[in-house]
Amino acid sequence: VQLQASGGGLVQAGGSLRLSCAASGRTVSRYAMAWFRQSPGKERDFVAAISRSAGRVYYADSVKVRFTISRDNAKNTVYLQMNSLKPEDTAVYYCAADPDVVTTDQYEYDYWGQGTLVTVSS
Repeated sequence: VQLQASGGGLVQAGGSLRLSCAASGRTVSRYAMAWFRQSPGKERDFVAAISRSAGRVYYADSVKVRFTISRDNAKNTVYLQMNSLKPEDTAVYYCAADPDVVTTDQYEYDYWGQGTLVTVSS
């Protein structure tokens, strides 16, 4: 499966963005999906994950309540709605796919998109 992340950009603190991860090659319904992010000089961190049926979702503590992960298997797309953005949310956001169970462990994900940059100004 190939993943294409989009929707990043520059936004003021308190604003919102919606990231999209479009899958091609194979239907996204076969995969658990997740978002990770990497800030300059830092390691890549888990943000949110969703199971194949969307029955289970997981969030990093830092984004709970503010971010929502969802999926539209008919459109072969996964989304990350980000509200109440903070400057510390500034990072490159990556989507990832795992053909097995949903997990927060980035090393379990086999397929990765190219990343989309989110910049939150104060």
